[in-house]
Amino acid sequence: MKSPKILAVGGAHVDRRGRMTAPFVPGASIPGAMSEEVGGGVFNALRGAVRRGAAGSLMSVRGGDAAGEAVAAEIASNGIADLSAVFLDRATPSYTALLDRDGDVVAALADMGLYELAFPKQMRRAKLREAIGTVDAVLCDANLPETALWRLAEVAQPIPLFAIAISPAKAVRLTPVLDKLSCLFMNRREAAVLAGTGIDAEPLQITRGLREAGLRRGVVTAGGSAVFAYDSDGLSIIAPPAPRRVVDVTGAGDALAGATTVALLRGDRLETALRHGIAAAVLAIESASAVPDLSPAAFAAALALVPNASEMA
Repeated sequence: MKSPKILAVGGAHVDRRGRMTAPFVPGASIPGAMSEEVGGGVFNALRGAVRRGAAGSLMSVRGGDAAGEAVAAEIASNGIADLSAVFLDRATPSYTALLDRDGDVVAALADMGLYELAFPKQMRRAKLREAIGTVDAVLCDANLPETALWRLAEVAQPIPLFAIAISPAKAVRLTPVLDKLSCLFMNRREAAVLAGTGIDAEPLQITRGLREAGLRRGVVTAGGSAVFAYDSDGLSIIAPPAPRRVVDVTGAGDALAGATTVALLRGDRLETALRHGIAAAVLAIESASAVPDLSPAAFAAALALVPNASEMA
């Protein structure tokens, strides 16, 4: 599959990031700078997938405000078909993160009430069924409430459904549909919640818990630590290379999800697809934007740094 067609369903909103220029002290006012760009877990991943050669369409919800116009412009500028609903009397969702001097998230606030209100109804639209009939896969995120995720999983069958966990609090929304997912992308905290383990549990233990919960294939990240993934062929682990420079860690997991999904749809084995995802994540960490440059030259250079996966018994 040279150019897979992907329908993304989920978050597309305004991301605000405040970067501190002095050490973080709880309860204190810290000097820094605020930046803003269009983001959202599934939208970040879809833009990365498009930059890796996929054709993309997006179904989200937004308000009739300036932020909503910015989201619409970003969708169009990436050559993505916009199937989203606009609510003129509502505010576009937003995500605000505070980063320390090293680019790590200290705290974040998600103002996403419109997703809770509107997504369940959107999953009953004929436009969704029509769109699914034209694509090779659906990619969603846990910004959708549980009822919307359940409906999407039912409508998507038998098309492969990939998902991004978003956060520990939202990951639990995926519990009823884990057995319907082709692959779930999550970090260790999210995986531990779903697997019923501690975050420091061994990969084998977390994998066992996820399998027992119904998830047949999953990818688990841990910041700069080893990434592990499993499917019916077994469990693989990769130690990601150190970024050549750390600019902003925001969007690294989304970049990994988008690039890995494209590689899987092209027929790559999971351990090969995971190397592609890690290369995209490295480029995201080295970029000021949550969606990095994934040009052939930049991607090939990053991929060359990623070691082959090791199998775990």
